[in-house]
Amino acid sequence: ASLKLKEGPNDVTFSITTQYQGTCRCEGTIYLWNWDDRVIISDIDGTITKSDVFGQILPQLGKDWTHQGIAKLYHSVAENGYKFLYCSARAIGMADMTRGYLQWVNDGGTILPRGPLMLSPSSLFSAFHREVIEKKPEIFKIECLTDIKNLFQNNKQPFYAAFGNRANDVFAYKEVGVPLCRIFTVNPKGELIQEQTKGNKSSYGRLSELVEHVFPLLSKEQTEAFVMPEFSSFCYWRQPLPEINPDDLL
Repeated sequence: ASLKLKEGPNDVTFSITTQYQGTCRCEGTIYLWNWDDRVIISDIDGTITKSDVFGQILPQLGKDWTHQGIAKLYHSVAENGYKFLYCSARAIGMADMTRGYLQWVNDGGTILPRGPLMLSPSSLFSAFHREVIEKKPEIFKIECLTDIKNLFQNNKQPFYAAFGNRANDVFAYKEVGVPLCRIFTVNPKGELIQEQTKGNKSSYGRLSELVEHVFPLLSKEQTEAFVMPEFSSFCYWRQPLPEINPDDLL
């Protein structure tokens, strides 16, 4: 209230004045969301980009290394009323570079929806070592997403769905309560896999055709797409059939 924030993104500038260095300014964005908003979590490296390492390097050289169809999918989901949160184990020193990349992605005039960018508050080398060499980005992601989840005190589960590219991401998303049927992982080939039915391979483009079923339109009158979303046709009926022994039927 004291900052007079409006709903959605608010561009702010932090400034500090010292005797020897003068005034230094740091620009940022504060997002004001409602307690009942539905949040979509998205990883960046390997999820929006095609790989972890080249996804950080090639866009700086002007090479498009983005998965095809992801911008249109995210845009359609955002149009239905969902908020996007970008969470990466990249170091906070890469904030400008990463934010610039997210704004640079353009798929035939469709851009990624705006959303908070959460990066690891550590040095570039330690973050790179943790994500690329140790392959343990879930340590930061669980802590970060848990803090964000705790901001929604009246809402038991603000996270509606999540996109990642590794088993580490799936583990982190499950730890913060994302429903298993709405956790998606993508491989370098662009194949999209739903964690609950790993045998079915899809893509960002095909999921775009099912947006109205997986991410139904949210109205202001309701806090959830369904009264009990875990029993929707997408989640409940897509569970694998139980194994049946023919001898038991005799």
